Amino acid sequence: MPPREEGVTRLTEALFAVLENMRRARRAIPDAAALAVLQVIGAAQRDDASGGVRPSQIADRLEVHRSAVTHQLRTLTRAGYITAGPDPADRRASILTLTDAGRETVDRLTRQGKARFASFVADWTDEEITELARLLEKFRASAQAVNEKEPPPSARAAGTSVARIRSAKPTSRRESPS
Repeated sequence: MPPREEGVTRLTEALFAVLENMRRARRAIPDAAALAVLQVIGAAQRDDASGGVRPSQIADRLEVHRSAVTHQLRTLTRAGYITAGPDPADRRASILTLTDAGRETVDRLTRQGKARFASFVADWTDEEITELARLLEKFRASAQAVNEKEPPPSARAAGTSVARIRSAKPTSRRESPS
């Protein structure tokens, strides 16, 4: 049985409100873009303590163009938060890792973020917090599975319009309407 429209509407409204609040909070943080890059590198090193991450992987994770990451990487390197070394698998590429100062900053940001989220649910029971986390994880997994089977309409439309543009015949100046 498909979900009732009323429930889906409430879910959608709640998720969009949470996302907007998070966007607003991020805009209020000085150097939020550089901090996001730092957190991506920190997460990669948590997953593999001996590893690092390529600049292209950071751009992919943040869903931005690779050139958007370059300035942040220079800023973080100059500030002493990250170092760049050659990628053993491809000497033309670089691998970025946190310095001790970078790791301390990521750890501090993680503690601050968790404390902030804890304040949001301070009057909740542990069971309520666990249930919300479980439901959000289930929602994320369901959304990922659906998106893998069928890309979102905006992605399909973009692909269609790109295909139309590519297949369209160019018109000469004489043929175009004036």
